Amino acid sequence: MTDIDTAPTVESLAQRVLDASLGTIDLISMYIGDRLGWYRSLATDGPATPEELAARTGTDTRYAREWLEQQAATGLLVASDGDPRTYTLLDTAAEVLTDEHSLNYLGPLARMLCGFAVHLPELLDAYRTGGGVSWADLGADARESQAAMNRPWFEKALPSALASVPELHDRLRKPGIEIADIGCGGAWSTIALARAYPQARVTGYDIDPATVALATSNVAEHPDVSDRVTIIEADAQELPEGRCSAAFAFECIHDMPRPVEVLGAMRRALTDDGVVVVMDEAVADEFTAPANEIDRLMYGFSLTCCLPDSMSHPGSVGTGTVMRMSTLRRYALEAGFADVSVLPIENFDLWRFYLLTT
Repeated sequence: MTDIDTAPTVESLAQRVLDASLGTIDLISMYIGDRLGWYRSLATDGPATPEELAARTGTDTRYAREWLEQQAATGLLVASDGDPRTYTLLDTAAEVLTDEHSLNYLGPLARMLCGFAVHLPELLDAYRTGGGVSWADLGADARESQAAMNRPWFEKALPSALASVPELHDRLRKPGIEIADIGCGGAWSTIALARAYPQARVTGYDIDPATVALATSNVAEHPDVSDRVTIIEADAQELPEGRCSAAFAFECIHDMPRPVEVLGAMRRALTDDGVVVVMDEAVADEFTAPANEIDRLMYGFSLTCCLPDSMSHPGSVGTGTVMRMSTLRRYALEAGFADVSVLPIENFDLWRFYLLTT
């Protein structure tokens, strides 16, 4: 814990504020480059002058020049000598900012955080009144960036992660099983489950109509699994009982206003030998201050998105993004599960997998 002897000096705290401001400027400029297609044009069409980039993307030359200069100044682009200057996107930056299939893809993070910042007036009102700002109110930037951030991990890492737990993997490989994906978001987890287990039928559930539309569209673009995947707009408490061999909840339990009721519905939806797996944030087991980077990042998401979304529903328990294992275990026991254990899945970015046993 921070105490008076380890507290930052005035100089170090001032430097931290400056560093955070520079980082914020980078995020805003990344948002601009992402939304206007400037990064993608530089990645796919090659280096450009301001005039060439503006012509390619249907944008204004003067603004393109200012953005290109700023990106070179901050180290994401390389500027040539001469007049006019030509700007080149570094290969490393192209992967991080434009490659939607790379595990290093973080471009959507700028869109997500800028999308939250737009709603600061509503968030301040919620903080004063105890109300909330719903996922639907946060809009397309939040919805689409969340799905895009998780996509590469579901596509590339989830199948091998599940296969590394033999008992779970063997259960999911059984012919004709039904799998439920609760809070499916953009359905990249749903698609990944169907692709990893070709003998299963997978149903994704979400309560947000716009998210369901996004998920349905994503599934339709993947004909290799679309005949075995169904997306349903419904509360998880409406799950049919005794039908699923497995139920997953990927990074959503902490958002739910009534997680115990949802977990109880998931338990009742299982067949006699069914399993429930929850993937949620890999936060520390106990509160510490100063905290590690994961906890700090998750508190940021909680302040601007997850807690306000949960609090937008009357009677919410208000979990927040930093859901520690003790909290999930308490919810699970109240929902009728016997225990919660951590699955031996490592190096899965910011997340941890839990097995809830009946």
